[in-house]
Amino acid sequence: MIALSKAIRPFAVGLLAVTATAGLFSAPAAAASTTPSLPRPTGTHPVGTTSLHLTDTSRPDPWVPTAEARELMVSLWYPAKAPGRERAPYMTAKESELLLEDSGITGVPADALSKTRTNAFTDAKPAGRRHGLPLVVLSPGFGKPRSELTGLAEELASRGYVVAGIEHTYESVATTFPDGRVTTCVVCEIDKTPTWWEKLEKGRAADVSFVLDELTGSHPKWKGARLIDPSRIAMAGQSVGGASTITTMLADSRVRAGIDMDGTTDIPIPAGGLSRPFMFLGKPSTYTPGTGKEAASWERDWKSMTGWKRWLLMTGAVHVSFTDYGLLTDQLGVDDGAGLPGARSLEITRQYVRAFFDLHVRKQAQPLLDKPSARYPEIKFCAPEKRTCA
Repeated sequence: MIALSKAIRPFAVGLLAVTATAGLFSAPAAAASTTPSLPRPTGTHPVGTTSLHLTDTSRPDPWVPTAEARELMVSLWYPAKAPGRERAPYMTAKESELLLEDSGITGVPADALSKTRTNAFTDAKPAGRRHGLPLVVLSPGFGKPRSELTGLAEELASRGYVVAGIEHTYESVATTFPDGRVTTCVVCEIDKTPTWWEKLEKGRAADVSFVLDELTGSHPKWKGARLIDPSRIAMAGQSVGGASTITTMLADSRVRAGIDMDGTTDIPIPAGGLSRPFMFLGKPSTYTPGTGKEAASWERDWKSMTGWKRWLLMTGAVHVSFTDYGLLTDQLGVDDGAGLPGARSLEITRQYVRAFFDLHVRKQAQPLLDKPSARYPEIKFCAPEKRTCA
């Protein structure tokens, strides 16, 4: 197995959120699969997917001043009437190459991630009734493409959600536009200060609000947009995408519930508090109450959350365990340092995220969120006031 650096920062750049230098890692000792695959969704609906190229002319790009408008790529996953003929690609060969190179991972083909087998069908016809489907927005980690949350998106879509995965341009190692342009992570090498992280989170909140306008406004940019129920919108994100979920909810009341997956928060909740449902889902090494500044950021926000809330930790998880990459690196023979197999961590993530949205968006009872489960003993429920997790 390829060993990964332990120098992990919650928002670190690269596929595995490690501080690595290209060429640092050697080939796996044992042969690994070069055709990884995502687990099948558990819902009853076939899954369709499409991509949107959106341009916000109301503001310049926050990272490239010469760009007079903010361009975004957005992937949509949704319940389909029937499977299509063509399975959607996970990412392009160039995106796979840049992602692996950025992470310093060698010994696997440069295009290995682009060969990942997905479960969604390109441009399959959407299924549903007018204003019948809730919408979930997903925001990836810093340096990451929107594809890192495909396994979660497919699961939600198979259960009757429309899911919008946003690529935050110039914050990802590679973003491919329809005209063939590939933008890279302009801001990855910038020194990161608290003020800088605040700018990043506020910028992502602006991205989300713009995408919601484009999907639910009077002239939506997706032909299936009439299926979205604009009164049932929620959001989840990983790493800085999770931190940005709180920032987005504070800025946009349309987002009715949110989840932060392993992301340290930089912008405090104002004195008025946050009354909408929220869930923290993280790894014990970073987010056990009372253990450090990252956990302290959650403790600070927890005190300001006046509505339904949960603080859950996944035993054996590392930063990438809440994305597809724990699973895919296992399949490629890369050791990410997790004590939990990637397939299991993705299963748990999908179960708890879906339960949260089913409870708060669909108003369906979810006993899984009431107490620890014998089926998922890896999940610990934390009481930050007591600094205990059980």
